[in-house]
Amino acid sequence: MNEVTSGLNSPDRHKMAAMLSVLPGLGHLYKHHYVSGIGLLVGGNILTGFISALMAFGTFGLSILIIPLLYITTVAAAAYALPDWHGHHHFLHPWTPDQPAPSRPFEVAEENIPAGRFPNRPDP
Repeated sequence: MNEVTSGLNSPDRHKMAAMLSVLPGLGHLYKHHYVSGIGLLVGGNILTGFISALMAFGTFGLSILIIPLLYITTVAAAAYALPDWHGHHHFLHPWTPDQPAPSRPFEVAEENIPAGRFPNRPDP
């Protein structure tokens, strides 16, 4: 019982993302992967429901249970394995004074672009 209460006091963000993936996409949103999370919430869940409903006629209704369970477990495993981007989006957290928000958050520094990536730029 001590292991359970110690786990509740300090939540592991990977396990929390996997548990939130009972509704696929919430674990991705919890780890701040917004595009994939919203895509799974909207498109993935609708597509899974549509496919399992279509397959229900050929599988005597068994696909209504199996397809969503497989989908939920794979999305939960993906949410568990994703890197946590919490705190990496400084323009979404303007209240944190520790790190000033960049003046242009989507601009990439010139030295971070690998050579030869853009054809109009000469290689150094």
